[in-house]
Amino acid sequence: MNKVITDGLQLMPTAFVEGLDVWSSGDGTPGSDTYNGAANAALVAADADFGGCLELQKTETTQKLRYMGETPILPGCYLRITARVKAMSGALPTVRIAGWAGASNDSHVGGVIETGAGVTLSSYGEVVEVQAIVGTGNRGGVDMPWGLAAVYGHFGLNLTGPSGGVIRVDDIVIEDITSAFLRDMLSLVDVTDYGAVGDGLTDCQAAFEAADDDADGRRILVPEGNFLIGSTLSLNHEVIFEGTLTMPTSAMLLLTKSFDYPTYAAAFGDEEEAFKKAFQALLNSVDHESLDLGGRSITITAPIDMQAAVPNRTSYATRRYIRNGQLSAQSGAAWDRGVVTSQATYSSSDKKTLSAVANISAIPVGALVTGAGVGREIYVTAKNTGAGTLSLSQPLYDAVGTQVFTFTSFKYMLDFSGFSSLKKFGIAAVDFQCNGVASALRLPPAGTVFSIESCHFTSPAARAITSIGGGCQGMLVDNCQFLSNEDAVDVPDRVSIAINVNSNDVKLRHNRATRFRHWAVMAGSNHVITGNHFFQGDSVNGGVRLAGIVVTDTYASHTISENYIDNCSIEWTNEYEADPDFTTGFSFSAMSITDNVFLSGEVASWFSYIVIKPYGSGHFLNGVSVTGNKFRSINGTIDRAERVDTSFADLDMSRAKDVFFDGNTFHNVSTRSRNPQRLEFTQNTAASTWTLPTNGTLPFGGETRAVDAVITEGSMRNAGGSVVYPAPYVRLNEGSNRDEVDLIWPEAVRGDVRVLVRMDR
Repeated sequence: MNKVITDGLQLMPTAFVEGLDVWSSGDGTPGSDTYNGAANAALVAADADFGGCLELQKTETTQKLRYMGETPILPGCYLRITARVKAMSGALPTVRIAGWAGASNDSHVGGVIETGAGVTLSSYGEVVEVQAIVGTGNRGGVDMPWGLAAVYGHFGLNLTGPSGGVIRVDDIVIEDITSAFLRDMLSLVDVTDYGAVGDGLTDCQAAFEAADDDADGRRILVPEGNFLIGSTLSLNHEVIFEGTLTMPTSAMLLLTKSFDYPTYAAAFGDEEEAFKKAFQALLNSVDHESLDLGGRSITITAPIDMQAAVPNRTSYATRRYIRNGQLSAQSGAAWDRGVVTSQATYSSSDKKTLSAVANISAIPVGALVTGAGVGREIYVTAKNTGAGTLSLSQPLYDAVGTQVFTFTSFKYMLDFSGFSSLKKFGIAAVDFQCNGVASALRLPPAGTVFSIESCHFTSPAARAITSIGGGCQGMLVDNCQFLSNEDAVDVPDRVSIAINVNSNDVKLRHNRATRFRHWAVMAGSNHVITGNHFFQGDSVNGGVRLAGIVVTDTYASHTISENYIDNCSIEWTNEYEADPDFTTGFSFSAMSITDNVFLSGEVASWFSYIVIKPYGSGHFLNGVSVTGNKFRSINGTIDRAERVDTSFADLDMSRAKDVFFDGNTFHNVSTRSRNPQRLEFTQNTAASTWTLPTNGTLPFGGETRAVDAVITEGSMRNAGGSVVYPAPYVRLNEGSNRDEVDLIWPEAVRGDVRVLVRMDR
């Protein structure tokens, strides 16, 4: 680079022969004395060595010669000042290049070096060349580094040493030699050329900004060293980091043209700090919608509080993504879960609050709540220390009164719970290597459409994805793998859970999960769960199997379709109701379980694939469709595919409505449930009352509440053997289990019938 050529700068001082009125005997500033008419200065028209030149006698302790023109000092530029001198008579002085640094307001810039190296003249008539280099950067070979404060200089000579001698000075030459310092062939702008000092102490923000302003499409080079940046820095050109930066937490590094994790990693030299700073920039107008991790593996030594990394944001609602990399948890005490036991009081009248909480300050927001009468996956969403209350993600089904609760705080690699709300945020193609020491991802307490795509969650210590509140509203989890850390643990002893949700409209699609206690615990309604494969078996013969999916609300409105549900069940409960007995509403309703593959092996005979577990009395089925599923048990036969868990209460089968359970296939399942159920019955002796058992084949052990059709096959014959044509009526809910139908004939008959029986109305 040469600014004389590129920008047309005028650097050369006026020749002496054109007049000494522009040559000062002071600093060169306006109003200073000149050599025009001075007794100790004269023009020489034809010197043998110099041609026209200045002859000057040294009469001052420091004899100054300064050009009064303002020679510009541009950021990133380096000027070489050259003077040729020779001694003519008298004492021999020391000669050095000198200057006066001027600021933009024409004041003097103090604290900078304003002289070059001195040369002592040793003989008369010998031409000696004196040089010095001035520039904004403190680079090797620069005699006078002036930084960014100086915008111009008055340049010339200083004569020191003994006075009385006479010298002659050729015209002073000032030339741009920036190209000797800048890497033009690589199109680089070096921040040290603009005054940056890599000592870790000098605030270099202004120098970096000046380099960025001057880059003009070139890349910015940060050479070796540690550079302190005291406040937010935005760079609008590509940056190459050979050195590193130190910045306070609140200061942002916005690399609009080099926004990717590898660049931030180079900038900070610390993987975790780089990730935090890159995420901070992502949420602060860095002109990118996503943070590309560049396929890098990032070692995480402690939970990352994502909100603390962006202290100027407590919520965010613009689409942003983190993608394409791996986060690996390194074992250490930072991952140890916190456990606090504390007495508290619960009332169903304030169903999401614990009051009179002892030692409340020790209980963190986001802690899992366990205790008597507490359902699965209930978390602390907020606390009011002054009032002694904790807000809960869900109600408690049977905890009214005062008791001791346990609060467990899992540690997550990425913890978004510090945000009040986060909308349209996503993570794609990221491998969470939890390594059995960390949980993976905790969502914010509020927000919509958090998207998780093509991610791996490997060996989470406790949880893969946790929702402590409503931040899962509309969440999308697609094409992910969840690989348990409890693969070798028998089913009853497992504790890890892959996903929980509290809000509506969640989509779980085309995921794969292995051997968690539960894959998904799902509150809310209108979820779509499709195309997933989750399996939870073990090697215990006749072993216990638990739920792969736990549905915790009675009105579900879920679609569970085309999944491979392997050695686990769908469990439907109302454990998130503070008053779990049915009083009003729809009860267990609006559920579609369609076209799934259910498979189990070597399980206890009482195991079932679909389990409804009422936590209170009076509940019933109200709009349930189970169709097109394939139920198969291998290495053993199970009793039935579906059942009611009556640990707390049974269903009221007399109120079942709109239950459609048909088109399923059963292999090694003893009871093939259907509704409507098709009964074939033969009465061999004439009788006026025929009792038709369903043998428990109505779904969930339902009652015979309706008969849609009675068809006779062949002729009906009376006791005398004559063919008759009677029409029967039916009595429903017969038998001790209310699951039989009586056909009442006007006379005793025998024959064959087909009857279509329903458990619902």
